Amino acid sequence: MNKANPIAELRRLGQSVWLDQIDRAMIQSGTLARYRDAGVTGVTANPTIFAKALETSEAYADDVERRLARRQDAESIVWDLLIEDVQAAADVMRPVYDRERGGDGFVSIEVSPEIAGDTERTIDAARELQMRAARPNVMVKIPATPAGLPAIQARIAEGANINVTLIFAVERYVKVVEAYLAGLEELRKRGGDLRTVHSVASFFVSRVDTKVDRLLEGRPELAHLRGKAAIANSKLAYEMFSQLHSGPRWDALREAGATVQRCLWASTSTKNPSYRDVM
Repeated sequence: MNKANPIAELRRLGQSVWLDQIDRAMIQSGTLARYRDAGVTGVTANPTIFAKALETSEAYADDVERRLARRQDAESIVWDLLIEDVQAAADVMRPVYDRERGGDGFVSIEVSPEIAGDTERTIDAARELQMRAARPNVMVKIPATPAGLPAIQARIAEGANINVTLIFAVERYVKVVEAYLAGLEELRKRGGDLRTVHSVASFFVSRVDTKVDRLLEGRPELAHLRGKAAIANSKLAYEMFSQLHSGPRWDALREAGATVQRCLWASTSTKNPSYRDVM
């Protein structure tokens, strides 16, 4: 184990480490570049963390003041600033994208959660974000809601790079992979280049334990199960990953240039004294 650089050790084991936050101060200070040089190979824009940064960081104050003086509405200000940060982060991560020949080095930006129940608005929003970001290593995040699944398929069929987020259950993950495969098949029928399409499925981990542990409260006979559900759920998802990326259907897509839809195990730091420190 490489104790001096655990990120490098994870890379040696075939894993990619993505950072689940982004803000202007991190980019301008060179912190993101240092993370990249240490082995971080991707970034996702977390709307909640970005909103907090916008409220508290001095890095945005002058820009916000100028825009408000021009009578720009608050929502469009937020989106403009977020897109600018995503563009800047994508530029920082571009060397990774180039080195990996498009296989890594992505920065993700998420469609508004307010339209998660509307397929057509999600498709339109994803197209607009991709166009405004104007970087080849930007992925648009679409939630794996019932309305989001056909939007994911539609954008994959158009050759877009998509990060599928908000996956908790294995059953929903199966539908996510189906949307990816069906989108690739549509793209192939249109004569598109499958080699240029990349996607990740963001499977949430720690939040599963948070939910299940609450259900176990007051059940001392089940105390040994606390902190166990999330990893067990992830193992089942990985089994499905292996099954769904095999067989005649996948072989045909792979021969046409398709790459696997990687699993992004999304987790926040867990401060629970009953858990192992590696959690």
